Amino acid sequence: MKAPTPKWFKVLRNIGIGLAAAGGALMAAPIALPVAVTTLAGYMLVTGTTIGAVAQSVVENQEE
Repeated sequence: MKAPTPKWFKVLRNIGIGLAAAGGALMAAPIALPVAVTTLAGYMLVTGTTIGAVAQSVVENQEE
């Protein structure tokens, strides 16, 4: 499949990548963080990864 990804989903993919990166950075922090922060980081990681994967898989329907 070589169909292009719509612009809105490219933006959504980038937001998902950013969320996943921020969540991963918080999870890998070398200092002890409060439980609420690590829980939020886990949710950010899962949500960002899911948004990125779904947005990347969307393609434009180009009927020939």
